[in-house]
Amino acid sequence: MVFVHIDVAPFMYLWMYCIHLRGDCLSVKVAINGYGTIGKRVADAVTQQDDMEIIGVVKRRPTFEAKDAMRLGFPFYAADEEFIPDLEKAGIKVGGVLTELLEKSDIVMDCTPKKAGYKELYEKHNVKAIWQGGEKHELTGLSFNTMANYEDAIGAQFARVVSCNTTGLCRTLYPVKERYGIENALGVMVRRSADPWDTKRGPINAIEPVLKVPSHHGPDVQTVMPDLNIQTTAVKVPTTIMHLHSVIVKLKSRPSSQDIVQLWDETPRVAMIDSSEGIKSTAQIMEWAKDLNRKRGDLFEIAVWKDGVHVVGDTLYYYQAIHQESDVIPENIDCIRAMCEVETDKFKSIEKTDKAMGLIA
Repeated sequence: MVFVHIDVAPFMYLWMYCIHLRGDCLSVKVAINGYGTIGKRVADAVTQQDDMEIIGVVKRRPTFEAKDAMRLGFPFYAADEEFIPDLEKAGIKVGGVLTELLEKSDIVMDCTPKKAGYKELYEKHNVKAIWQGGEKHELTGLSFNTMANYEDAIGAQFARVVSCNTTGLCRTLYPVKERYGIENALGVMVRRSADPWDTKRGPINAIEPVLKVPSHHGPDVQTVMPDLNIQTTAVKVPTTIMHLHSVIVKLKSRPSSQDIVQLWDETPRVAMIDSSEGIKSTAQIMEWAKDLNRKRGDLFEIAVWKDGVHVVGDTLYYYQAIHQESDVIPENIDCIRAMCEVETDKFKSIEKTDKAMGLIA
């Protein structure tokens, strides 16, 4: 009998190295339930990361987006067996149903229409899940913004990434609150009437105020920044490309306008723009985003007019623009890392996400 001695130490070191990297060796297995406006963007962003991978996308109907998912090579699953015939008739190869996909997944990105009702199914399959801002905070009890409360999501089973407008407010208000303190914030949301593709809801030939005060945006910000005193109002206008915020902040100290500009220059995912460069409207912001060669012309950053930042006494005034289709995508990626405990340092996750997605430094 011949005994062969194998030194296992190198293999152990390799395994530990893989665990440390959490990259290709141990990628987080991500399922996308709902491949629409947000779902397809989340899928693109996941594929750009080296520590997570898409193992399947789920749709009900054979839309152009479903066919695009198949073209991109994503494994395709039907929401339920009843949807398989129509999908296959349209030439979409179906690998199974949602329940089968959940058995293979570490986490599911629920990008379905609000109140679709999948939470019990995720619980049954013991899979982590992230919902989008259209859902209520009460669904998960944890609403997420990377800068404001990354640590709260570490190891969590369920979370909700807050809406596009809430994300925008958190991105600019959080660093100001941390450095200078905020007595009160007032935000006026000038909202697009619908997404560009949504012909059912817009465009409208009207200006429609939200008569409830506060609008839902202020309370939504408080789900991730509970100690922030904020009120919001909202107006719907006949445009589809972006939201615009007019924000007035009473500060606890008295920085200069340049101090605020410098702070936001140093803040990830905030892009300072200037009207002197010809960017005077949301239309020009979106043209600039296209010139950045972003897929779909997306702008993941919050655009703030540098020459619109004014501090008068202890009051800060500024304007910012929000691309409602894409600004929440980096937060979705960070939320995956936090919940799956791939990275416990929010700044390291931000750096990794933004570099992979090509955000402006």
